[in-house]
Amino acid sequence: MLQKAENSWTGEKAAGRRRRWPWLLAALLMAGGGYYYYAGVQAPEEAPAFQTAIVALGDIETNVNAIAKMQPKTYVDVGTQVSGQLRTIHPDVGEVVKKGDLLAEIDPTVYQTRVAGDRASLDNLRAQLAQAEAQLTLDRLRNERAQQLLKNQSGSKDAADAAMATEQISEAKIDALKAQIAQMQATLDGDLANLGYTKIYAPMDGTVVSITAREGGTLNANQSAPIVLRIADLQTMTVTAQVAEGDIPRITVGTPASFSTLGLPDRRWRGTVRQIEPTPTIVNDVVLYNVLIDVPNEDLMLMTDMTAQVFFRLGEAKGVKLVPTPAIRTARDGSQSVRVLTPQGPQERPVKTGLSNRSQTEILEGLDAGETVITGANAPAGPRPGGGRPSMPPRLG
Repeated sequence: MLQKAENSWTGEKAAGRRRRWPWLLAALLMAGGGYYYYAGVQAPEEAPAFQTAIVALGDIETNVNAIAKMQPKTYVDVGTQVSGQLRTIHPDVGEVVKKGDLLAEIDPTVYQTRVAGDRASLDNLRAQLAQAEAQLTLDRLRNERAQQLLKNQSGSKDAADAAMATEQISEAKIDALKAQIAQMQATLDGDLANLGYTKIYAPMDGTVVSITAREGGTLNANQSAPIVLRIADLQTMTVTAQVAEGDIPRITVGTPASFSTLGLPDRRWRGTVRQIEPTPTIVNDVVLYNVLIDVPNEDLMLMTDMTAQVFFRLGEAKGVKLVPTPAIRTARDGSQSVRVLTPQGPQERPVKTGLSNRSQTEILEGLDAGETVITGANAPAGPRPGGGRPSMPPRLG
């Protein structure tokens, strides 16, 4: 009986051990997975301490940028020199005109009347002159007879003196009339000119780009010079760029420039600096100088008052050693250096630079292509969002 009891207990114990193995295996697997997650997934790789770049061969260009407005290089504001009602404007905006074409007409009635009056007055003076000349002829004959009688002692001296004075008076009248005729002729010429000004002609070849007056309106030339319309030569445009005072010393007459417009950002127009205006414009305490660039406009794609982004090319180099500009370190004495990443660690190395812009700098001396330079330091890794280092999984007992 005792032997049977021992055998029964031993069998139950073995069966219990067999039942616990699956649970123990599952617990071991869970512990191993948690450790793997902690050690492999949760633990980040160590980030490099520096930001670096390779010294590479490439092309570099340095520019000064500015915003610009566009105007025709040659244009004329056509106005009127006389006052009156504007009867007719012949061309429309956008129409091409030739020099001498009739553009507009002002009511000529007043000036026609003045011209007619001047001519009548001039005719009257000329008639008076003819009468005075006839009188002078008679007075000259009378004076000659009086002088002959006095010489023959047949006439009195008073009669001879009176005849001479009468001739001189006639001569003076003729001179006065001639002066009046010259004055009236000048008045007639002026009124004829004003009458001619009632018709306005094109002073140049070009395109009518704007019309400021309206038919039927009255133009007063006595107080100001009324503008009727503007004619411009659109074949050549002038780009007026406003350059800051800090950049203007780097730009000279003849500096190459290119620009694009808002409507055609992928197209580039090119020209050179024609003029730098010496008087600045101050906008919000910023001193700006106008730089003028002329460009051809055969296809008429450039229009008045367009906005342009202008690039003044100050220098360029091709196939040179380049590094990112942030890699350059400048000392107080003006010397420059870079930090080179070597197998022994970072090394400070003096360099000589050439052209530079915001992104790249040319290296003349001190570096070889393919070397690695330090451009900055990486920020250290921050704490995990959930707190510090996660706890180890519980040890199985």
